[in-house]
Amino acid sequence: MASSTGVAPPSSPDSPAVGHGIDQPLKTIEIKESPKGGDTTPTFINPLLLASACLGSSAALHFLFEREDKQEPPMLMPTQVFLDKLVGYIPGSSHRRTLMLLPASNDVEGGVDHPVLLLAACTSEDIEDGVDQAALHTTTSHNAEDGVDARALPAAAPLLNGVTVEGDTALHVVASHGDSAEFLDCASIIHRRDNGLLLVVNQVGDTPLHCAAKAGHSQMLCRLTELARSRGRLHKLLRRENKIKETALHDAVRIGNKDIVEHLLKTDPNLANYPEKGTSPLYLAILLERDIIAHTLHNKTHGNLSYCGPRGKNALHAATFRGTGITKLVLKWNNSLTTHGDRDGSTPLHLASSFKNSISFTQLFEANPAPVYKADNTGLFPVHIAASAGAKNVLQIILEKFPSSARLRTSQGRTFLHVAVEKRKLNIVSFICQTPSLAWILNMQDNDGNTALHLAIKAPMLQIFCSLYGNKEVHLTLTNNKEETPIDLSRNCLPRGMYYHWNNEKRIYATLALFGTNHNGLRWDQFEEKYSRHLTPGDKVKEAEKVKDSSQILGIGSVLIATVAFGATFAVPGGFIADDHTNRGTPTLAGRYAFDAFMMANALAFICSIIATVGLMFSGTSMVNMKSRQINLYASVFFMSSSLTSLSVAFAMGVYMLLAPVAHATAMVIRVLSPLAVLYRNSEFLLKVIILARSLYLRMGIIWALKWLAMMMAKRILLELWPFTVIFGWAAVAQKIRNHL
Repeated sequence: MASSTGVAPPSSPDSPAVGHGIDQPLKTIEIKESPKGGDTTPTFINPLLLASACLGSSAALHFLFEREDKQEPPMLMPTQVFLDKLVGYIPGSSHRRTLMLLPASNDVEGGVDHPVLLLAACTSEDIEDGVDQAALHTTTSHNAEDGVDARALPAAAPLLNGVTVEGDTALHVVASHGDSAEFLDCASIIHRRDNGLLLVVNQVGDTPLHCAAKAGHSQMLCRLTELARSRGRLHKLLRRENKIKETALHDAVRIGNKDIVEHLLKTDPNLANYPEKGTSPLYLAILLERDIIAHTLHNKTHGNLSYCGPRGKNALHAATFRGTGITKLVLKWNNSLTTHGDRDGSTPLHLASSFKNSISFTQLFEANPAPVYKADNTGLFPVHIAASAGAKNVLQIILEKFPSSARLRTSQGRTFLHVAVEKRKLNIVSFICQTPSLAWILNMQDNDGNTALHLAIKAPMLQIFCSLYGNKEVHLTLTNNKEETPIDLSRNCLPRGMYYHWNNEKRIYATLALFGTNHNGLRWDQFEEKYSRHLTPGDKVKEAEKVKDSSQILGIGSVLIATVAFGATFAVPGGFIADDHTNRGTPTLAGRYAFDAFMMANALAFICSIIATVGLMFSGTSMVNMKSRQINLYASVFFMSSSLTSLSVAFAMGVYMLLAPVAHATAMVIRVLSPLAVLYRNSEFLLKVIILARSLYLRMGIIWALKWLAMMMAKRILLELWPFTVIFGWAAVAQKIRNHL
């Protein structure tokens, strides 16, 4: 007899016996070999037995077991005698009902014959008094053409040997389905007939006691524990763990049933200590926010319980996630948990250090501050955890109580400032740079010789760089183990080929280079050789693809602008003068200042977009050498930007001419809002200029910062707003010319 994959026997040497004896080997469920050979399948539970167990019908169970004791063939279809005993059957109904819970058909592979299939194929007219059940084993069914042949049915097995598709025995089913006196009687009947079923487990390792606890059936659970006590198996049943290492107490905690928890602990006060490794009931209760259950577990065991959790955690780790109330309580119960680390070496204080809310951390810190100087398995101390999480309040508490913790380093030799820069926590970096007492940490180097500024350049994050750069205590010429100063590293981080000049890498390098930051002492020819920006053959292929893709994307926009500008030129606001008037066919609004501005803006938009389109055609063509393609692409971007500015002006002036006579306020608002497109295009520039100007002011002084700011703004205005000068300048000139004519 093989062991079932669905119902596995317990492996302990003192497992319960089969049948009425208690010294026999542990109960196992019979396995039948598949007719196709190879895999084995469990013996399925008799459907009538399953129905009786599900409905809690003790009379029906007695009836079935009496037939088995008389060695009569097992019933495959219900007789009227059985139906009269079955709870839920309605006597005298015109259509007799069969209350069956059948195993899922997909568990019977390939149409293998099974009594359940035969029963499902029968109609109510087939259920008559005195049906010869044995005949089913010798007569071919009228449904044989559907693959159901009664002669192919397996040999009869003891009723209680069968299991459901989930591996549940009849006792599992009874324990799961009810808690009334009738169900309790059914459990007793089954136990008397086969007491070994108490410890038989299903596919997930659950005993009937687990099933009763999961269903919240407190009376059934009491009955099962009484039955186990009568056989001397109480502790074995209570402490039996399923496949996820949980006892029935865990199931009671999971559903929050205090009565079941109290009964189990009263029956076995040490049950809260199981499993010895894994998730304890207390950890589970705290994690699921079952505070009342957690109190019950502690009080009923007088503190003699396990605090363990998964992956080496303890109940205090779980409480730290929950909040201050339960954390305070667990600390009161067992303060030593503060020093216990999980598999990663993280203590509850490490965990609390990662929260920006400092209340939980304060509780743990006051209970036991010693873990501040305890590193986890990766060498991180709570001060590093707080810095990496951006928990400024937590960091302030640690540094206020233990200033020396600022010197703690990770296994890579990094301070909490290095960690904050690497994790891009601007609030922590700014706090350190603005705290004079922490100035000594700004230039500390890790095992690779990198300062925080080196890491900020590698990131790269402009705001963090500016925060460090703006502090005069930060040295700009320290070299790392590769003999790289910050500007050397910055140059090395620049992308090869074409790139957007307001990328962070470019702005950082330009800022360092603008104010005379030194390289690492190499001659310029040696420096150029070491940090050469020349493209490799592989880079040239990537560069060609980059230029081609950019040209295609920008080309769509430039053609669209040209089309709109061309159409607007011949569909001017106000329309045209009628044919029966002087100057017929000319615009009605011609001669106005706004009209001249509109036409010049439209013309500039069209001309610039056409130039951009032509340039993009050259930049996207592989026949042109790479240098020319790059020049054309740069020029196209400039002219396309100018065409967008001109088109915005044309739109504003056109709307103004139409609405000004009748809705002057609306016309003015639209004129003010139209440049937002231009402003958005330059929003990144404006933001980064402000950030850089502040850092320059802090390091170089107000004069340097203002000079640089004025230079940058003048250059940008010239490049971006020259169309305004042409458009409105020409409109003014045209107005004066008309006035002198």
